[in-house]
Amino acid sequence: MSTNVLRTAEGWWAVRGDRAVPVNTKAATTAELIADRAAVQEAAASGEPGTPVADLVAISPVTTPCRVVAQMVNYRSHARDSGFKGDIPPAFFRKASGSVSGPGDIVVRPSHVRFLDYEIELGLVMGASLPVGTVVEEGDLPSYVAGLVITNDVSAREVQLTKTQFYESKSYPTFTPTGPYLSLLEPEDFAHLLDLRLKLSVNGELRQDRTLADMIVRPARALTLLARFQTLDAGDLLLTGTPGGTALKAPPAVVEKIGALLPPAVKWKAFFKSQAKNPHYLNPGDVITATIATPDGRIDLGEQRTPVADAN
Repeated sequence: MSTNVLRTAEGWWAVRGDRAVPVNTKAATTAELIADRAAVQEAAASGEPGTPVADLVAISPVTTPCRVVAQMVNYRSHARDSGFKGDIPPAFFRKASGSVSGPGDIVVRPSHVRFLDYEIELGLVMGASLPVGTVVEEGDLPSYVAGLVITNDVSAREVQLTKTQFYESKSYPTFTPTGPYLSLLEPEDFAHLLDLRLKLSVNGELRQDRTLADMIVRPARALTLLARFQTLDAGDLLLTGTPGGTALKAPPAVVEKIGALLPPAVKWKAFFKSQAKNPHYLNPGDVITATIATPDGRIDLGEQRTPVADAN
């Protein structure tokens, strides 16, 4: 069974139900904690009564700086929402690790951003080096992936679309809420990955709800493709794509064809004028709730709850 680890400003905690026990470790980074897994197991198995999890203030269990890599259009439902037809070529992009924030931190909308979107994603936390040229089979995943986290790939859509700039649009501070738990997996847990269900709600309204069975490129294949050109190390983070249900959706085919005939400035002005009527974009005062778990609770990454506010 997986072991959930929570991180606070005071250190690391092994989670047992609604209580947590301090981990006796000198680990300052996620990579160091993964290397000291025996200390985590000792805390999880101890007879200490522990501290109520509700009394702890969780921060991101993925420490920075680290590499943050993301898969683009990796769920069939998201591909449909985005207007893709036929085969979707695998694609990756980078996010600044400065965008990583805690599971209860405020998501800050920059002053120049109107169209702020959410994307729940399963995060893979590396447990070992993945050198360039590595081929990862399904059975190899436990050798490279230590655990899982909830992530939210928050996106400034007008920056992403008008500049075709993924790095900037997804890298502002607080644009990658992460946690609350780092779920350290046992080898047998990997057989249950496709049962994981991703759910995201805004103000209690369910927006995204899919299992990993909707994935186009699954983790072993994704790591193999990424390793063609990118090294990963222990503690690095791979976001594996989001299911359908984001605020942004492709316009109808007829509208898209007409837009293709317009000068870019005119096209985007018309597009975002129509998007201004879309109530699903994030606004100050909204609260995003995200969970990822298997139905039987074998793997449960906890609940991420992040309010939205404008930059001061």
